[in-house]
Formats: sequence, C-alpha cells, structure tokens
Amino acid sequence: MSSPNGHLKPTRFTDSVNCALEGILYTAKSQKHMRNHFLAALAILAAVLFLRVTSLEFTLLAISVSFVLFAELINTAIEICVDIVSPEYHPLAKNAKDVAAGAVLMAAIGAAIMGYIILSRYIVPVVGEGLGMIGETNEIGVLVAILSVSISAVVLKAFAGRGTPLEGGSISGHAAFAFSVATIVALSTKEPISSLLTFVLAVMISNSRIALNHHSVREVVFGACLGMGLTLAVLLAFSNLP
Repeated sequence: MSSPNGHLKPTRFTDSVNCALEGILYTAKSQKHMRNHFLAALAILAAVLFLRVTSLEFTLLAISVSFVLFAELINTAIEICVDIVSPEYHPLAKNAKDVAAGAVLMAAIGAAIMGYIILSRYIVPVVGEGLGMIGETNEIGVLVAILSVSISAVVLKAFAGRGTPLEGGSISGHAAFAFSVATIVALSTKEPISSLLTFVLAVMISNSRIALNHHSVREVVFGACLGMGLTLAVLLAFSNLP
C-alpha cells in the first residue's frame, strides 16, 4: 500500500509502524479468528494478573500468545495473496489456504499446551477442591440423572411439536446427553484434566449438531444447560441421601 509520502514502500519508521498497525487492525476487523485470539489473549492476561505467575512463566505465555497472533497475521496475508492470484476456485489455492490455516492451528495447540502446563498448577488444585466439596456419586444417581435428561429432552421435543428424538427439535438431545455425561465424569472422578477433556468432547459433539444444521446455537446451548443442570441437581440430591 502507498505511504502518506506517496512511495509504494514506506521510507520512514513511523510510516512503517502505521502500515503494520493498519495490517493488524484489518485482520482484526475482517477475521473472526483473530478477534477470538485477542479475546483469548485478554483472558490469559487476566489470569496472569490474578494468579500472579512468575516472570519466566509470563514470558513463556507471552511468546506463545504472540506466536499465535503472528501465525494468524501470516495466514490472512496468504489468503489475500491467493485470492489476488486465483480469484476463482483452484485446488492448489485451496491447499495453500488449508496449509496456512494448519499453521495457525499448530500454533494454537502449542499455546494451549503451554498455557495448561503453566496455569494448571495454579488452577487445578482450586478446581479439585471445589469438586471435592461435592459428595460421592452412586450408580443409582447416575442412572436417574441420565434417564431424567433423556426423558426431559424427548418431552421438550414433543411439546414443541417438531423434530425427532435423534434429530432437530427445540432442544439438542445430543448436547444434553453429552454434557450430562461430562458432568457425571467430573463429579465422579473429581480430576480436573479428565473433566476438562470430557467437556471438550461434549463441546465437539454439540458443535457437530450445528455444523450439520440439525440445531441452532440456541438449541444446543439449551440442551447443554439442561444436561448439566439436571444432572447436577440429581447427583447432588442422591449424594445427600444416607
């Protein structure tokens, strides 16, 4: 792009900085993923301030976050160049974009691993103590919770008058069941890492219902809330029984 002095390439340092900032702003405005990365960076910054991590840990987190943002900027630049060279669909153009997106994914995975390794030693004990405050679950409570969630999802679908037990309707039965199981795992094992992975799986199952156009985001969220809320209520009730 042209700089304020009319040259194709900026000749002053301030012009170069302005061009770089314009590139970052363009990426943030045009790319949803970049906005999500910035939100994640803010969340990590808040965690760093709250948990009071060490200087070394903060440095490693900052490098990881910066690398993800860098990869997203490069990905956007590659997409723009590919669109200029190949405005029509071409398999090689698709491959170029996919490879660039893969680079962002790898950077994000690395940052997630780094974030977990550093922050888990501060967060996991707190989460473990919170789960430990809940009484022990039992087999009957688990079965009642699963049946309650399943029946409630079917009844709500029937009440709405649309959808089938396995597809469509006013609530996602898959999301309700997946989050019910995730809640059971969390309360039964009381292990943060197992609980986290189970909830990640529940999110992936729920997202598949949206991707397949079987449910809207609202219906999936409704199902997830039903699964977690009802399961938690049933298990807490049974844990208090003698």
